[in-house]
Amino acid sequence: MDIVFHKSGNVFHIMNRGFSYIFTVLKNGQLGQLYFGAPLADRDGFEHMLVAAHRDMAPCPFEGDGDFSMEDIKQEYPVNGNGDLRNVACVVETPDGARNADFRYVSHRILPGKPTLNGLPATYVERDGEAETLEITLRDDLLDLRMILSYTTYRDLPVLTRNVRFVNDSIAADDGSTTGGTDAADADGTVTLRRALSASLDLPDAHWSMMQFTGAWARERRPQTFRLHTGVQEIYSLRGHSSHQFNPFLILKRPNTNESAGEAIGAALVYSGNFLGSVEVDNYHVTRLMMGIHPEGFAWTLRPGETFQTPEMVVAYTRDGLNALSQSFHTLFRTRLARGYWRDRPRPILINSWESTYMRFDEAKLLSIAGKAHELGIDLFVLDDGWFGHRDDATSSLGDWTADRRKLPDGVEGLARKINDLGMMFGLWFEPEMVSRDSDLYRAHPDWMIRVPGREPLQGRNQYELDLSKSEVVDYLFDSMSAILASGRVSYVKWDMNRSITDVFSQGRPAAFQGELLHRQILGVYALYERLTSALPKVLFESCASGGARFDPGMLYYAPQGWISDDTDAAERVKIQFGTSYAYPVSSMGSHVSAVPNHQLMRVTPLKTRADVAYFGTFGYELDVNRMTDGEQEQMRRQIAFMKSHRELIDTGDFFRLISPFDESEVGLQPGAEAAWMVVSADRRHALVGYYRMIMPVNEGYRTLRLAGLDPAETYTVRDTEFPLPASRFTYGGDELMARGFDISDTGFGPFTTDMYQGDYLTRLFEVDAV
Repeated sequence: MDIVFHKSGNVFHIMNRGFSYIFTVLKNGQLGQLYFGAPLADRDGFEHMLVAAHRDMAPCPFEGDGDFSMEDIKQEYPVNGNGDLRNVACVVETPDGARNADFRYVSHRILPGKPTLNGLPATYVERDGEAETLEITLRDDLLDLRMILSYTTYRDLPVLTRNVRFVNDSIAADDGSTTGGTDAADADGTVTLRRALSASLDLPDAHWSMMQFTGAWARERRPQTFRLHTGVQEIYSLRGHSSHQFNPFLILKRPNTNESAGEAIGAALVYSGNFLGSVEVDNYHVTRLMMGIHPEGFAWTLRPGETFQTPEMVVAYTRDGLNALSQSFHTLFRTRLARGYWRDRPRPILINSWESTYMRFDEAKLLSIAGKAHELGIDLFVLDDGWFGHRDDATSSLGDWTADRRKLPDGVEGLARKINDLGMMFGLWFEPEMVSRDSDLYRAHPDWMIRVPGREPLQGRNQYELDLSKSEVVDYLFDSMSAILASGRVSYVKWDMNRSITDVFSQGRPAAFQGELLHRQILGVYALYERLTSALPKVLFESCASGGARFDPGMLYYAPQGWISDDTDAAERVKIQFGTSYAYPVSSMGSHVSAVPNHQLMRVTPLKTRADVAYFGTFGYELDVNRMTDGEQEQMRRQIAFMKSHRELIDTGDFFRLISPFDESEVGLQPGAEAAWMVVSADRRHALVGYYRMIMPVNEGYRTLRLAGLDPAETYTVRDTEFPLPASRFTYGGDELMARGFDISDTGFGPFTTDMYQGDYLTRLFEVDAV
């Protein structure tokens, strides 16, 4: 890890064992990108990497020098008005309507460690020696506006984090005039940021494929891959949250890059609101990658002395394939984005009441489920929606966070005490950002709803959005929630969010504020999370947004696990968890064994299959255990014991994708017919392999499953966890398991095969242990 400035060529070199990132101060004082890729030995003289040429009609800043134009130069952070006619990262508007900025290099400093971002989630360090940060100050003297570009590299991870801070240096005098300002700003020195993305990266060629992770409710984060083309390709959300439709994460990979080999760049935005991920290929084949707050509807007023901070963008690089890229994100997000009491602790195995009772329950019903769950070894009982106000359906009571005494005669604390007396922890569902019109809260504070005055607001799921840009709303929610949680009897909170933001207007606020509302709304969500997690550090928070509509890096900072989808069907969950794994660690994925027929698809899958999928996540149950047979309950008991004994390996091991459910299989099975993945311990002596075959083939040939991440010089045993067949007497070299694999044929002749492995929705778990 090192950050070096070569004064002779005005070149910055950010490097560690995984990559080199090189850029320079251009002769017009702006910053030009030179190189991002495999690590290079540091030296003087990288300035020759700057390439510029005469292009017809290009705007040029220097008279007589037609070879130097910002339209043609790769840049670090392109801004409007300096001759770059491509999409830019920043647009500054002055009160006279001009959109023109000229930020020039002033100074830089190199810091140990990593500064925090005010009011925003971000990766962090526990010791300064883990990372190093470069801050570069550029200034537009005409606007009295500073821009600070921040870069952090970690010592042990091939990742670079970036963010931008804008500071209005104008000073408003007491009489309203401006001292130190200019004619470009109005009397009080105000400017408006119309676009302020977190980072930009210009790459010298377009020989890339883009992977994006898209979907909708119940089919989140499905990878789609396509070759870049001239023009703009984007992922985005305009829903007020990161969305089911696109995740704020993308990958650029060389067309021949696969899971185990090849060059790739991953980019993730640590943010939970409207976002834009843009990849533009210009007509000279330069690829520009940018991410940040979506500029549509965004207008941030920056008054004298004020600062605006962008969210953080994380960039990772690899030459070793997509699994290596994912593992970099997994390690960073699990150990230096998630935080707090539960970050490194084994998470409790829970049972959630939703699919067993919905809103139709009383205390006796809940206690009967909890009592049986405790007998089977479950740690935590979670009461979902329906416990507050007079909520018997989705039409009322959101915002009224007091117990419904018809259902809970002794209140939440009384039920929690009885659950605790069983020997279990107790958890509770909230949806704090929403309000029902049929609620005491709305009747008292209709002005707390986000809505356009004079127009009937749109509703979603019979609910509306509270305006968390107002501090009094955040105060009310904190007081209401902490009054319940502070008893010490609630150990877990499921924080839900079940509709997108429409009718974007903050009541009682001036016109200039409305362009700030959506960002201030998510800042209010973060502020509420920060206050609650600080006041109640031992409460485990799980984020949820109608399933996976806000499963993003920003949420992981406050809630170390999230409900990745409302779709709990095992066959579909294989796809959802597989796609999610490209960026997010297994320990962050809320995954449950649910009832059958499945409540989303009406599909029936074996209890073993449902558990074999859910193991690779936080693990829990969403069903009525009292309706299960004695045999099923005994199977649950074994599943819970298995998860507890393998929890550390699953949570902290390196995750490898082996067979994609989105690809046609080697033997011609249709996409979705099979999948496989595995986790490997840090010392490479233990692994757990999951194999999932959703469709039974007819009279297929011999099959082997090739593994990854093992020690090629080590000797291993491979054991099916369900059926201890004679296969356990075989040993394999690590090199053999990775190059050839082991037999999983269904012919009846292989070492692991019996008639028990016939049929659809077959899953198998294999323990791999060094001899």
